[in-house]
Amino acid sequence: MDPEKEEFLKEFGADYGYPNGPKSIDQIRATEFKRLDGLVYLDHAGSTLYSELQMEAVCRDLTTNVYGNPHSQSDSSSATCEIVREARQQVLEYFNASPKDYKCIFTSGASAALKLVGEAFPWSQKSCFMYTMENHNSVLGIREYALSQGAAAFAVDIEETVHHGVSNGIAASVSLSQHQIQRRNEEKFLEEELIECNFSGLRFSLDLVKIIKEDSEKILEGSPFCNGRWMVLVDAAKGCATEPPDLSKYPVDFVVISFYKIFGYPTGLGALIARNDAAKLLKKTYFSGGTVAATIADIDFVKRREGIEELFEDGTAPFLSIASIRHGFKILNSLTISAIGRHTAALATYLRKMLLALRHENGASVCKIYKSDSLKVLCREWGPIVSFNLKRPDGSWFGYREVEKLSSLSGIQLRTGCFCNPGACAKYLGLSHLDLRSNMEAGHVCWDDYDILNGKPTGAVRVSFGYMSSYEDAKKFIDFVKSSFVSLPNQTGLGYHLRERSIPFPDKGLESRFTSSFFLKSITIYPIKSCAGFSIERWPLSISGLRYDHEWLLKSLTGEILTQKKLPEMCLISTSIDLHRGIMFVESPRCKEGLQINLKSDLQSGGREEVDLYGQRYEAQGYSNEVNNWFSLAIGRTCCLLRYSMSNDYLLLNKCKNGGMRRDMQSRVTFANEAQFLLISEESVSDLNKRISSNVQTGAFKMPVQINPMRFRPNLVISGGEPYVEDEWRNLKIGNKYFTSLGGCNRCQMINIVHTAGRVQKSNEPLATLASYRRSKGKILFGILLRLHEINDEVEQETDSWLQAGQEIHPNSF
Repeated sequence: MDPEKEEFLKEFGADYGYPNGPKSIDQIRATEFKRLDGLVYLDHAGSTLYSELQMEAVCRDLTTNVYGNPHSQSDSSSATCEIVREARQQVLEYFNASPKDYKCIFTSGASAALKLVGEAFPWSQKSCFMYTMENHNSVLGIREYALSQGAAAFAVDIEETVHHGVSNGIAASVSLSQHQIQRRNEEKFLEEELIECNFSGLRFSLDLVKIIKEDSEKILEGSPFCNGRWMVLVDAAKGCATEPPDLSKYPVDFVVISFYKIFGYPTGLGALIARNDAAKLLKKTYFSGGTVAATIADIDFVKRREGIEELFEDGTAPFLSIASIRHGFKILNSLTISAIGRHTAALATYLRKMLLALRHENGASVCKIYKSDSLKVLCREWGPIVSFNLKRPDGSWFGYREVEKLSSLSGIQLRTGCFCNPGACAKYLGLSHLDLRSNMEAGHVCWDDYDILNGKPTGAVRVSFGYMSSYEDAKKFIDFVKSSFVSLPNQTGLGYHLRERSIPFPDKGLESRFTSSFFLKSITIYPIKSCAGFSIERWPLSISGLRYDHEWLLKSLTGEILTQKKLPEMCLISTSIDLHRGIMFVESPRCKEGLQINLKSDLQSGGREEVDLYGQRYEAQGYSNEVNNWFSLAIGRTCCLLRYSMSNDYLLLNKCKNGGMRRDMQSRVTFANEAQFLLISEESVSDLNKRISSNVQTGAFKMPVQINPMRFRPNLVISGGEPYVEDEWRNLKIGNKYFTSLGGCNRCQMINIVHTAGRVQKSNEPLATLASYRRSKGKILFGILLRLHEINDEVEQETDSWLQAGQEIHPNSF
């Protein structure tokens, strides 16, 4: 056995791996999660995984039984009603809740259950909605119902006060630090609490439930809301996967859950577990099939059903999904929830320990883990979540998107950002209201790539474990962090793998580097964004770069700009242009006949529309239904072809102060990602191929991968000199034309897409190898971006405004 695993088992062996269970963790992985071979899944807080054994049982159940609509009275419907009844009972048993005290209302998920409470709660001007700073967005959404009905709302931080020599109970140690009271208009109260923070893994003690209900006057001392009747709602969507609240001990009024968070399947199904007396307070407006005993269509008359479940479950329940949850519970019950809790806690504790121990060569800490050490009584333990950010040796931050991108290349799936938990995110990252507003003004929204703004992280990296997670998962992640982010002796400052003199550009002393001869090897035009291009010996220049390059794009009916990132098959659409005839030829293996587009006349049949791309808004021209139908068939999705409009100002609206992805903000650029030209060196590609071969990283292929320069979709391929010498060019001259370098091109997963014999394949190369030596401040750079220097409409018409393969290249010539 691996010595490191032996050491792990010495410390955690009593809790790890289900030593007293029917199967060990290794057996579980080998028999029930075979699909995880080679993949490390660490996003169980987002969604845990279903067992293959569980799904076999579900399929066997559904293919051997007949379940009818439970609103009918046939035998199959009666069978469904019985299955639904048993499912409700299983849910209540999972929370140790007596059917005499609680009811299980099925919903489409935890968020729908929260929405149900928010809509149906009898808010008034005497009501108050209190929630913790660690609450999820779906909980914060209840605030809208409260405020709109005149109730007050405020967030709290839970704090502890130490009383030396005093033993008068837990309540004496607890206080709530109240944030600003919110009210839109001016003896019921609803308090919103959670048992586990999905950002930090902080797990609150459910003793808080009793404190809020029985001793609110003391912990809210001085608040205008210290008196009154408090009701408690627990968001257990994540926490109940490893430690469900025991409702026989704690008088919680409402609990919300989602089943995919517990055992992976089914999705789209959750539940509201409501205490009977609390449920009776909820006032529902809408009624539907299944929720009424009788109605009269032409007068205002309705008699609602009296059963709590029937009253709140609108329409036909998702009975096949409900029938499936028993197979998930069977898996959990065989392991026991307490053993699952110990197993996942062991992995999380081990990961925290190993990450905190990491040091750079200069002794600086690598990892900042987000957790609170101030709560000793109310936080007895941490859940199976570890959230953190990584630091460089100089103390600056690695962006969480860089971590996510590199982890994906290593076969590791995790989550980054704020995890829909803005309060915890701001609290742990130290982001003030001013910081948050500044970030939004800079264009930052959820799920974008702005991971560092004004020197501060805007989110974090989150690793979370599930019942099937293993030591090997945690170990592979730790090894990944060590190899990718820890600067060790004899290394050249991790995160700055480019040759020392390449960035920033040097001012002098490099004349000897450019004595080699360079020449233009090939020219490639990509008329339609993300579709295949064509190479040509000679091509004219225009004010926006190479004429007709990236002048067209495909847009879906929903307004999405279509690219190979989501539709890799777009690379199979080939293009060519005949300048003399003024025609673009387009072909696709999915279309029997090719398409010819007249570059001047075909636009008359289409209208104008605006296109949002990379933080910019452009005006574009449309085409006829015939053209759009051809492209829809070619990509298998309804879309339309749009052409960049040269007749109007090229930039109608700059939506973001920093211009989004666009690097070149000084000249006209069509629909290219960042700049007018992308240049690649043959020598750099050759060096990359040598590295791929030496690392024996073959991705999805059975033999070593050889990368063609065209994989990078360059406009210009050059030959001559040393590998990566182009990094050092400030400018260059090709023939009699001058170009300014805008720096390296940031590469993405798109370069891992390759098509052979009409088939599209993905691998982890060449991006994985590039990441090992071409990273710079969160970017993986390969090739350089260029801007044509000083060309105007008059020059564009000159006969010498052409590029020609074979022309000499003179670096740093002006």
